Amino acid sequence: MAEPAGPFHLLQAGPGRYLCYCRPGPGPGATVYVTDALEVWAGELGVRPPLGCRCRPEEHGMKLREALGRGAASLSLGEGKATLQPRDEAQCSALDLFKLPVAEARSQLQALLFGMAGRVKSLERHLEAVVETLASSCSPEKNAVWSQQLFLPDPSPRRNRSAGSALSAKRRIPGESLINPGFKSKRAPSGVDFEDS
Repeated sequence: MAEPAGPFHLLQAGPGRYLCYCRPGPGPGATVYVTDALEVWAGELGVRPPLGCRCRPEEHGMKLREALGRGAASLSLGEGKATLQPRDEAQCSALDLFKLPVAEARSQLQALLFGMAGRVKSLERHLEAVVETLASSCSPEKNAVWSQQLFLPDPSPRRNRSAGSALSAKRRIPGESLINPGFKSKRAPSGVDFEDS
């Protein structure tokens, strides 16, 4: 059994959630599967549109795929049958799905599970490779300085004061110079006289 090709879409039907995915079929179309992890429904996409449909088979499948991609598809369940169709579209775009026998449904779920596990493993490897590439793209000196900066406190006292650190603020003594703190002015500030007399 081939792994599911995806992409994967989540659907809501009543109180239940369903997973929809496609797998290439033996012919020109694809097989659409919908499952709730207990039962599986399947239908052929792009083979022939339903009776009374005026669109071409490839348009029929394209409309349904676009609706799934936008999250605008609805699923309705019946006795042994399900219907997948875009919301706000004519019945022309509906796809009938039929419930698979238990043995075939079990093998489809098994293929789905191991196919998804393979994809997860592949994505993990890809993520590790990207992280290693990013880490090695920096020079060793920059890497060492950057990693040390993560753990050392900021030595700049000016930043600490402006950041409103938890240290208590030093009170200004009357007569102390504002420009050069710690030194007292020798004369009283005189200010500017704006009035000409």
